[in-house]
Parts: sequence; C-alpha cells; structure tokens
Amino acid sequence: MAYFTHRGCRLFYEEHGQGTPVLLIHGLGSSALDWELQIPALAAHYRVIALDVRGHGRSDKPRQRYRIADFADDAAALIDHLQLAPVHLVGISMGGMIGFQLGVDHPQLLRSLTVVNSAPEVKAKKPSDYLQIAKRWTLARVLSLDATARALARLLFPKPEQAELRRKVEERWPRNDKRAYLASLDAIIGWGVRERLALITCPTLVISADRDYTPIALKQAYVDELPDARLLVIKDSRHATPLDQPEHFNRSLLAFVREVENTAATSSKD
Repeated sequence: MAYFTHRGCRLFYEEHGQGTPVLLIHGLGSSALDWELQIPALAAHYRVIALDVRGHGRSDKPRQRYRIADFADDAAALIDHLQLAPVHLVGISMGGMIGFQLGVDHPQLLRSLTVVNSAPEVKAKKPSDYLQIAKRWTLARVLSLDATARALARLLFPKPEQAELRRKVEERWPRNDKRAYLASLDAIIGWGVRERLALITCPTLVISADRDYTPIALKQAYVDELPDARLLVIKDSRHATPLDQPEHFNRSLLAFVREVENTAATSSKD
C-alpha cells in the first residue's frame, strides 16, 4: 500500500504480484477494495496495481470540480510514477470511462483495455434520457449515503445467497465523502469521448452483464466503432459483475490478457 501526489492531490494505490502490469480502476463511490476477488487471481500471474481515484477511498478528496479527464490524468501520472507503461487497464463503470479517456488521450500507455459495464459517453439523446439523468442527480442529493447504500445493495445483489455482498455495500458506501461523491457524479453527466474511439487501437475487451443498467445492444454499437474490440456478455449478472460472477469474470479477463501477451510475444519474434 502506498501513496503518490499528483497536482497537489495525494492518491492511494496498492500493488500485488510481479510481471506485466495490470491497472485496476474502480467505479463511482467505490474503491480498490472492490477488486478483492480479482487481485489474488491476477497477482498470481501479473503485477497488479489498484488505484483509489481522487475523491474516493483512501485518496484525498479535494474540494473542487472533478472531471473524467482529471481522473485519467491521475491514472497516467501513476503509470509514469511507477514506470509501468504500457499497462493492461481494467475499469468498471466510471473506471471504464476513465479507461476510455486515457485511451483517447494517451493511447501509448495502454497494452490492452478492458471495460466493464460502462460506455464512452453519458449524454442524453432523448426525453427519457434527460428524465433518468435528472432522477439520478436529484436522488443522489436528497438521499443519505446510508439510504443509497441500502437501495444499491438490494439492486446489485438481490439474491438471498448474496447477503454478504449486500452487507459490504451497506458498510462501505457510507464511508464516501458525499461532496466528493456528488462531484464525481457530476463529472460523469454530459461526459463523452465516443467521437474519438478510433484513437484506441489496443486490443479491447468490453464486458457486459446481461442485466446491466444499459442494454447489450448499446455496448455492441460502440464495440463496432473501436478498431480492435470484442464484446463478452456474462449471464446472470448485474452492474457489479466482478463481484457477482467473479469466477467467470476472472477466467475471461485472464484469458484475454494472456492472448494479448502471447500475440505481442509472437509479433516481436517476426
């Protein structure tokens, strides 16, 4: 566990294992803790770095406006700080957005990109989109973090046997700094880099839960716009796929990273 400072913000990260670097970036309101079921599986083969994004977890929570571009710059600074480039980057939800932003701004930093239950833009296109965004924006401000945690736990993990996962959400979510959480939510709304996806030339794996918030067809549409991408659908899963389907997720991620590594090794011999 360690810290580094970028643009006056002290950022937390943890490292495990050795070898080719794999950088994990969590979602909104989360932290590196939520990769707990991935880190041991990945660290058996790779050097794993899990970042707490500014405003989250054990990182500083500066009182300022946040942008997805700022989060991506922090990730780029960590890659430079540890001399990791290029990395296999794995991001879920907001972490996937950060991955997209890093990919279009600094494509040379990525060996591969894995995006989980995310999108390259969060922009209203029709009246129902405006309604959904306004609803989420309002509820985030009206509800306490405890109330949000209870609702989120039931939404993400509705099965009786997922009681422990619900408990973790209810325990961890209220630890958020609400001002930083709202600033991060505001950074997402209206953000987008979809028009620049052609800049992301590294192999890309897009993972979608079959019961994610957004439809599979939406993911397939932007996968088709990426130069070297594929879509994997994981069944019986919701937005927190690495937690509700860890075995399938880990197996698929490891297979993808190994394939990218093997292809690079073969190319270097030619």
